[in-house]
Amino acid sequence: MIVAEKITGGCQCGAVRYRCESFGRASICHCRMCQKAFGGFYGPLVTAFGLKWMRGEPQFFASSNKVRRGFCGQCGTPLTYDWGGPVEVSIGSLDDPELAPPVIQVMPADKLSFVDGLHALPVRRAGDFDGGEEFVAGLENRQHPDRDTDVWPPERGE
Repeated sequence: MIVAEKITGGCQCGAVRYRCESFGRASICHCRMCQKAFGGFYGPLVTAFGLKWMRGEPQFFASSNKVRRGFCGQCGTPLTYDWGGPVEVSIGSLDDPELAPPVIQVMPADKLSFVDGLHALPVRRAGDFDGGEEFVAGLENRQHPDRDTDVWPPERGE
């Protein structure tokens, strides 16, 4: 069990924020429902003990007769997996995802054939293509920062 002094997270837009006391097992789920819920190749989740909503609350979708998934109703960020036991939170929604390295893969029958080779793909950095560095330098990050804030969104000019 991972216990950190302050475990926080939330959605991309900042409408929903949470805290938890400690973590259980972190996993990667390969089931087709997780693939669709995350819009990705798998669903990275960690059991969150003592979960409390600090700003807003998620909306829910019952993805099966036994599971409901929480997400931000404003920006769509996947937040929770609730199967009736301890709720799991999406690792990517944590302010510090490094706190929850996955230790197990589940539902391997649905694992996409190319997932194990992803680490071997070539890497392209912003400087590797024309205009890439300028594009990145001109980005204005409008997502909520990876920390708690008293007010969000900030007033203009802050």
